[in-house]
Amino acid sequence: MGATTSLVGRKGAVRISAIPPDVLQALNAGQVETVNLVEFLAIDLAQLAGHVAISFGLDAQHERLQDTLAMLPAFKPMQRHGHIARALYDMTAQHPQRDTVAHALATHPSDMARSWAAYWLTCTDQSLPQKLEAVRRFAADPHFGVREMAWSAVRNDVIADLDTALHLLRPWCCDADANLRRFACELTRPRGVWCAQIEALKAEPWRAQALLESLRADESRYVQNSVANWLNDASKSQSAWVAELCERWGVESPVAATHYIVRRALRTLNKT
Repeated sequence: MGATTSLVGRKGAVRISAIPPDVLQALNAGQVETVNLVEFLAIDLAQLAGHVAISFGLDAQHERLQDTLAMLPAFKPMQRHGHIARALYDMTAQHPQRDTVAHALATHPSDMARSWAAYWLTCTDQSLPQKLEAVRRFAADPHFGVREMAWSAVRNDVIADLDTALHLLRPWCCDADANLRRFACELTRPRGVWCAQIEALKAEPWRAQALLESLRADESRYVQNSVANWLNDASKSQSAWVAELCERWGVESPVAATHYIVRRALRTLNKT
């Protein structure tokens, strides 16, 4: 316990080769959280998945898990986490306390393991409202990595039922937790990063206008950046609409938060 406690609050390395061996060992064992993207990318997924499985009393050498780990290189980096989550989910199909395993995964010390718990939701037959309710705990997680994985995990469900999702996410935009407000925006970005694009919102970004209006003067810089990035995405396919929206916001909401959002939202258009 003492050894891992001493790693809390560390400054993350700027490159994978500079990560201290004891830090990498603790990350791969699921004993500590990552502190930056470098550590996130450095984790040996096979090692971590094995340690996580064992911690729940599962067989790390189970054929289902080993087959998945062997195929990981064939998938894009973000897709690999969904496949590991699916393997763990399938391994617990006959587990007498499957919900207990799911809870343990969702509260695991490793941020990556908690991210797999978010992806666990994609394996269930829950409805979109149920999945959004279940993903809240991950959208509000203190760790930045879990929050990113949370919206990525349910993005395909949102794409499949976009208008319903936009309606369900409206209350999130008024939540006291900035992480949840940001989640609603980031989840629906037309383009996004390392994820499926939402073609419907690239073509018709105004379908999400009610959601965006709720966030146009948000006090959180974390949320402001997400709104600006959302609109910057949209400007690449619907420049006139974004320009008109930003002009109106500037008149109707002459505050620092809106000014910041508008300036960043127009950064691509201002280059042309």
